[in-house]
Amino acid sequence: MTSPQSPLSFRSVSDPHERVMGRALKLASRGRHASPNPMVGCVLLSPDGAIVGEGFHPRVGEPHAEVWALRSAAPGAAAGATAYVTLEPCSHYGRTSPCALALIEAGVSSVVIAMLDPDARVAGRGVQILRDAGVSVTVGLLEEQSRALNAAYLKHRTTGLPWFVLKTAASLDGKIATRNGDSQWITSPTARRAAHRQLRDRCDAILTGAGTVIADDPSLTTRLGARSGRNPWRIVVDSTGRIPLDSKVVRQSVEDGRTIIATTEQCSLERRELFERSNCHILLCPSDESGRVSLPGLAASLGTRGDIIGVLIETGGQLAASALTAGIVDRWTAFIAPKVIGGDAAPGPIGGLGAASMAGAQKLSEWNFRRCGPDMVIDARIW
Repeated sequence: MTSPQSPLSFRSVSDPHERVMGRALKLASRGRHASPNPMVGCVLLSPDGAIVGEGFHPRVGEPHAEVWALRSAAPGAAAGATAYVTLEPCSHYGRTSPCALALIEAGVSSVVIAMLDPDARVAGRGVQILRDAGVSVTVGLLEEQSRALNAAYLKHRTTGLPWFVLKTAASLDGKIATRNGDSQWITSPTARRAAHRQLRDRCDAILTGAGTVIADDPSLTTRLGARSGRNPWRIVVDSTGRIPLDSKVVRQSVEDGRTIIATTEQCSLERRELFERSNCHILLCPSDESGRVSLPGLAASLGTRGDIIGVLIETGGQLAASALTAGIVDRWTAFIAPKVIGGDAAPGPIGGLGAASMAGAQKLSEWNFRRCGPDMVIDARIW
């Protein structure tokens, strides 16, 4: 939504402005490790239309996009320039000083912002600081694209809850394993690399169930070969504390302390202490009507941490069904392989009872399709 204070509507802005903001958005997308901060890009455009500086926010604790853009500019080049920023410049002191002040001190004459920052510490204050200093500010150029880029950040800042993406991999006939439980591998190496690069490397945590840990003993790490990635937090939903102490997710936590066991009071104190001795974190959650971990309760608990705003769900059909039923899933990324497994006993990606009628079927929106090697990827919003 365009700010009511914006002096012009970007419906009439010419393509060159959109191209510059598009460049800023591309820069922002490079900050895939910025979470829990937003991904932000900035481009400085001189009065004669030349790009004199640009930057993005790479990760928490490092300078923001505006500062990198100013640093990349030649001395004095930012004076009189227009800054194109994908998110409202910050107005508060945190790990870094306010970017709104940095732009003012550099002498920019105008700032074009894709969208306002809903963070309570900013929320229009950055714009006001700039305007009070005599800087022309417009808001709303390519706002939709900026919102899509920072969906997890926006949800967390407006609801206090993380953004959940359900990832599934199935054959063309909708099977995630054979009747004997063999699931390695349904999709191609290309698709698996894409899942690590585009999903695991960009999320704050991977959530799975105790059943998956017991059956498959996954590592839940990011594997990008020669490229460096980051390993997200590992969250295991285990209502009674039944996963083995020698499972990979527990053994890895001995080294890095990044495994969370989401459990209930049904998990004995003795069992909890054993997990804690392995450097795992115990997160006691309320129980649902079946005595299992309440997924909305788990989401609320994770939201209060502040460092987990984007969660990837990679699990079996039962927990996936529970997540959908509980309404915590925001997006579904489905990898579909050109294979047919067949068989009534072969499981599908979504378990449970399922819908009793077509009217009760889960609805999806904002589809997009793409090829990934021999596989197809369907990405959609849940509503």
